[in-house]
Amino acid sequence: MFEEIKNTKSTTKIRNIRSDFPLLSEIINDHPLVYFDNAATTQKPSAVIDAITNYYAHSNSNVHRGVHSLSQKATELYEVARTRTKQFINAGKSEEIIFTKGTTEALNLLAHSLGSLLLAEGDEIIITEMEHHSNFVPWQVIAGEKGASLKVASINDKGELSLEELESLFSDKTKILAITHASNTLGSINDIKKISHIAHQKGIVVVVDGAQYIPHKPVDVQDLDCDFYVFSAHKLFGPTGIGVMFGKYNLLSDMPPYQLGGGMIQDVTIEETSYTKPPQIFEAGTPNIAGAVGMTAAMDYITDVGYDFIVQHEDALLNYASEKLNMIDAVEFIGKADDKVSLISFNIKGHHPFDVGSLLDQTGIAVRTGHHCTQPIMTHYNITGTVRVSFAFYNTFEEIDAFIESLQRVIKILN
Repeated sequence: MFEEIKNTKSTTKIRNIRSDFPLLSEIINDHPLVYFDNAATTQKPSAVIDAITNYYAHSNSNVHRGVHSLSQKATELYEVARTRTKQFINAGKSEEIIFTKGTTEALNLLAHSLGSLLLAEGDEIIITEMEHHSNFVPWQVIAGEKGASLKVASINDKGELSLEELESLFSDKTKILAITHASNTLGSINDIKKISHIAHQKGIVVVVDGAQYIPHKPVDVQDLDCDFYVFSAHKLFGPTGIGVMFGKYNLLSDMPPYQLGGGMIQDVTIEETSYTKPPQIFEAGTPNIAGAVGMTAAMDYITDVGYDFIVQHEDALLNYASEKLNMIDAVEFIGKADDKVSLISFNIKGHHPFDVGSLLDQTGIAVRTGHHCTQPIMTHYNITGTVRVSFAFYNTFEEIDAFIESLQRVIKILN
């Protein structure tokens, strides 16, 4: 199997892709960079960097309401980004696309606004044991504020969610299900389409954290039929500080605003204030216009590369790395889901993940160590953290070989 996989190494397409990402050619600690921290943030292609630079050099102005040419140009670019995002995830209308600072802000917005709309004392919110803190803590807090209950669906030792157990938690009091599409620590993929169908039969609103899924596989929110889907551009080869909250328009129209200020006001008098409609009601203040432009360029770039290629290449990387790691006796895998995105969490027996990560860094290998903002997962496995390697479509089999070689040296040093 190894030889079959290796025959796909150093293809022209991968070489061309890597040449589009300036940072991949960096030298770290006198070694070529091997960047396996893509689940934390991805690198940016020149097309994204150039789009942001070009915006500031030639189009910089504030959006909406301006009558001068630059403002109209900036507004057009900003709204083109909204339309492009609608197309990218196949939303029903552009008004269902809300720009946020990222996944974290989107989930806080939903906990506040959707929670204010739907929750009363005695109601229930359901989350899972595999959620990132951003999709755990806001619901925990709003549940406390509203006098609602927070129920947590557990995972098995493979890192998979039982749909039967999840459904058993649903009751007539359940108002919201907040669930990740793919775990940032385990890589486990949840069947959102099936989960949405089950939840909707009970009248439950489904919120999906898609931050770790959308860089790896295509998303069609109409096919998934979730009520909300959120993600961050910086994990999608775009800039930091910009993200997306898709929401079904009927729900968005009923939700109260999260922040107040310019851009979301319809009318203000001494006595009262009225608000605009979605999406503007959720975009108070000057938005990250350059970020939206950069995110558009990232979506265009991914479309050009093609999700078919991305899925095929990343699955091959995941299988290759998994089999290589499985040959090392000291490696303990954390989570072995049958269906997962291209990341692996593991530990080296008897050694702290920080020590492993620090020593790998000395040879230019960037991995993530710690609890990955998923402490409930760490509690489940009775560990303090893991070493996480996460792959993107610009990674190569040669990089995995370099990582494995360095890891074996690290193990010898630690022992």
